[in-house]
Amino acid sequence: MTTKKKKPSPSSPNHSPTSQHPAKKVKFKDAKDNEKGKSERFLVWRKHGLGYAVTVVILACTFGFLNSWHVSRMFENERFFSHLSALERELSFRTEMGLYYSYYKTMVEAPTFLDGLHAVMNCNVTEYPDTVNTLKRFNLYPEVILAGKFRIFEWLASKFEYQTKTCYTVNRGYGLPPVQSCEGLGELSFFYVYSIFFLTGLMMACFFILCFYLSGSILGGVLGTLCYFFNHGEATRVMWTPPLRESFSYPYLVAQLLVVTFTLRSVKVTWRHITLVSMTTALFMIPWQFAQFALLTQTCALFVVYIMHFITADKFCKILYGLLVAHLLNFAVQFGNSMLLSSFFMSAVISALVVAKAESQIHKLPYQLLIWATQGLGFAAGTLGIKVAVAKVLSIADDSKFTSYRDFHTLLYTCAPEFDFLDQEAPVKLTKTLLLPSAIVAASAVIAKVGASEWEYWVRGKKSQVKSDSADEHDEGAQGQEANPRPHAEYVYHVLQAMAFVLMAVIIMRLKLFGTPALCVLASLVASRQFFSFLGDRRRHQAIVIALIAVMSVQGFSNLKTQFNTTGEYNNPEMEELVEFITTRTQKDAVFAGAMPTMATVKLSTGRAVVNHPHYEDVGIRERTHKVYQIFSRKPPHVVWNTLDSMGVTHVIIDAQWCMGRPKPGCGMSDMWDLEDEKNRHRSMCCSQLEVDSKPFVKVFKNKKYSIYKLHRERS
Repeated sequence: MTTKKKKPSPSSPNHSPTSQHPAKKVKFKDAKDNEKGKSERFLVWRKHGLGYAVTVVILACTFGFLNSWHVSRMFENERFFSHLSALERELSFRTEMGLYYSYYKTMVEAPTFLDGLHAVMNCNVTEYPDTVNTLKRFNLYPEVILAGKFRIFEWLASKFEYQTKTCYTVNRGYGLPPVQSCEGLGELSFFYVYSIFFLTGLMMACFFILCFYLSGSILGGVLGTLCYFFNHGEATRVMWTPPLRESFSYPYLVAQLLVVTFTLRSVKVTWRHITLVSMTTALFMIPWQFAQFALLTQTCALFVVYIMHFITADKFCKILYGLLVAHLLNFAVQFGNSMLLSSFFMSAVISALVVAKAESQIHKLPYQLLIWATQGLGFAAGTLGIKVAVAKVLSIADDSKFTSYRDFHTLLYTCAPEFDFLDQEAPVKLTKTLLLPSAIVAASAVIAKVGASEWEYWVRGKKSQVKSDSADEHDEGAQGQEANPRPHAEYVYHVLQAMAFVLMAVIIMRLKLFGTPALCVLASLVASRQFFSFLGDRRRHQAIVIALIAVMSVQGFSNLKTQFNTTGEYNNPEMEELVEFITTRTQKDAVFAGAMPTMATVKLSTGRAVVNHPHYEDVGIRERTHKVYQIFSRKPPHVVWNTLDSMGVTHVIIDAQWCMGRPKPGCGMSDMWDLEDEKNRHRSMCCSQLEVDSKPFVKVFKNKKYSIYKLHRERS
């Protein structure tokens, strides 16, 4: 692509930065003269030569390979996965993981791919007796794609007579019989998890490029990526829980952030930018229902960048078009999931578009503070109003499980450690590796730089003439309709986005996968000449960054060593005994109820129908689980029997830990039920009563952890 110098053209009135008064029109030299040069930096070989670009690609591939190898090694060390039997590997996928994996297994074992697809789209064993389109409900497109790839892989291997797995007998010890264990990509569980680890490697390659592009320095890319490795345990859990939706989704968020950054830097936003934003956003949304909340924070961050006049209304709207197209595409592939139409994300995008389109009218207001207040209130009121209106028109029930912290459903989540508030140790760990201080320093440098520019314009009453931060760089001037009114739009955006992601992590510890990497991206700016040229010339600056990496590595390598030394072996004979009993001693049309994690295992490893499961996002399944969990309440056994019988349940499984355990105060099952069933507080728990007298149930199985009670249709 050849860089051409554009002729000056008058700015559109819609892009007036502050008000309707021409005398106050903001014109930053850095924003117009350097904007095109910034956008062209993405094509690094035009600036630094092909060797520079090759170096970037090699480093990206290297970091990607190292991350993929790192997570796969930890996964193997923690479970001894290669030496487990096929059943043990399935049992190791607990809770939601087992549920998602079960559909992958269904599609692989079906006679044809289309038969498998029909089975998951018309499933009557997940929420018996209802038939559910699980592809619509559970974001199962990753499993569909992997199942298709596995079938193609097996067909090609068979055609070319290529051995895809090696099997041998493993002596397990502990008085357990030996089992056959197979490893290799021909084993469906291996193909599944190592495909995820490959995607994780691609994520890290893209993460390096994001840090490199934002900082404008290879050293910045290295710094940000090493920060991720040094804080790996606080940044991801893919090595422990590969089948979770975030494992498939988050890599595409990194790509989307890179595309958005590129778009913010570009002088002219074309359909190519919009297409890239749409594609990466859709790929981020489709595998994970929670992605829309992350994108809601992105919309809010971009909105602030817009109203502060770092980008034009035209550029802001084009990014929003990309987000909206992605959301509608997600709505389509999710078979018209109506909940997506009433989401806060879609409402926010539409509201932001309306505010941006009304810019010329809003800017007629006499004071800047009044303009900001109007835009902010319009955005907030519009977002809430659109959501409520759409929900009422379409009669959509609120699926949010975070509306209250004291009801039964929310306590099931907040009592789980990963859904609790961020633990106090996390900031300490991030401080020891100097990630948190580095990110704070980088954010402060961005704020100071932007503040200095604002001071020049607003206080001194003159147009800022921002000097180039690098003595080695000189970009050709460019003026265009979409040139940013102010410089540093992409940096302001990333500071705001990091703040939002960190806040999400503080509220829900599970979301550290957003917060910690965002801090790593900010830390990479320490290597940026644009904000840290005051440290001296380029060589001095690089020496300081290298010294920072050296200090970080002291605690960072200690963290990595701890991860390397993590060893374990999956062993759950009680669950294996339970599954064996169900498979051999119950009829194939038996219907089970019980704790959500156990139900996922029953469905995966026995193929029996279940009435509840761990995917707790739907109002209907929450009501089902509430009924099933009466077995852990203080209600009389005959009341619980009637409830389960009305659901078509033939067997109920009681996990002793769920019955008697209390992970922390207020989080025992009895504590949750006492909040809404006060009249039975004086009674003992139903599951405890059944240990003494199982009537009207019949106990048919018991070991150290699990009991199975059968419901007889005729009872006295």
